[in-house]
Amino acid sequence: MVRRILALPWVHTAYDIALAVLVVCLANSYNMSYDQPIGWSMALAVVFRRRGPTTVMAVVAGLALVQYVLAEYPDEPLASGAAAYDAALLIAMVSVVTHARRTWQIWASGAILLFGVALESGFGLPGARDQYVDLVSLGLTGGAFSALWLTAMVLRTRRLYVAGLEERAATAEREREHLVRLAAAEERAEIARELHDVVAHSLAVMILQADGAGYVLKSDPEKATSALKAIGDTGRDALEDMHRIVKVLRTGRSPVGRDEAADTEAARRRVSLDDLETVAERARAAGLEVDLVVEGERGGLSTADGLTVLRIVQESLTNVLRHAGPGARVAITLRFERDVVRIGVVDDGAGRLTGPQAVTDRGSGGNGLVGMRERVEVSGGTFAAGPRLGAGWQVDAEIPVKEASVRTPG
Repeated sequence: MVRRILALPWVHTAYDIALAVLVVCLANSYNMSYDQPIGWSMALAVVFRRRGPTTVMAVVAGLALVQYVLAEYPDEPLASGAAAYDAALLIAMVSVVTHARRTWQIWASGAILLFGVALESGFGLPGARDQYVDLVSLGLTGGAFSALWLTAMVLRTRRLYVAGLEERAATAEREREHLVRLAAAEERAEIARELHDVVAHSLAVMILQADGAGYVLKSDPEKATSALKAIGDTGRDALEDMHRIVKVLRTGRSPVGRDEAADTEAARRRVSLDDLETVAERARAAGLEVDLVVEGERGGLSTADGLTVLRIVQESLTNVLRHAGPGARVAITLRFERDVVRIGVVDDGAGRLTGPQAVTDRGSGGNGLVGMRERVEVSGGTFAAGPRLGAGWQVDAEIPVKEASVRTPG
């Protein structure tokens, strides 16, 4: 609290005015012809010591030199020699040491002060009245002023050190806030990808099943019942996934302990590669002809990368349902090699779409492709998607397997 008050500009101004008033009071105690004009001029200069410390030092030193000349050269002294109001010279010197930006200004202020001490101790200019050298006065006064100069240097060093610490603390705080914003943005992007994958895939399957059920409701009630059951199962699974994601949104990703963090991550990653066949079966139920081939051991992937593989397959099937429609043939190939997992999803584009669903352009870069690319890039892999030669669409992705992963037979 006290530090904040001392940092206010009006406090600094009031302090400088108080110093100027002190110099004026000291000057008023002398009766020589030019003591008061010189003292008042020094006091006026002291008021501006923070704005231009070097200029104030030059002005005060010039006035002190005029005071010396008026005291030593006329037959009758017109000003006092060493006067109390010369404290303005000490104030100016401390101001330079404390506030000057260049090192030579600091050393110059000390040299000017020692030069003034030498003049007053008998090392006068040629023709001066008093040429008696008082070594004791020179030693005591010079030592005292040197100690004052060193004290000012210590205060300057401490002020700069504190300012550096404050700047480092402010920089660290800005970096911490920046990292928090980046983490929040990454979290939002990940949740958005999760929501898109869950909602888009589930709704695509449910819509096609509902259309099929409505089409065969009278002609084949058994198929309609099977489609309605698939709609219900898909809706329940999607609702469970939504609850899981919303739970993460409510609890956040900054639990207090490691165990809580593991629990949150486990809840987040409940969906895994074990659901791969379930995703393929739902696509088959929606009317796609899905061939799923898995080669190699799947245990080398981390839980997060396994979820990435599943979501890529799921989103690819969703795109086939949207853009090719029921009846399209899809070949899914997963190759789990020693250091990489290769994902290939290829469709022949031979589905049956009618009405507003008949959209064949999958190169618009929608949220699905963007989400798949972001997932793969987060895992450090590569992603490519585009039309095949002829009809159909192809998705290729590679995800590296971390060397630290422990492989278990799939």
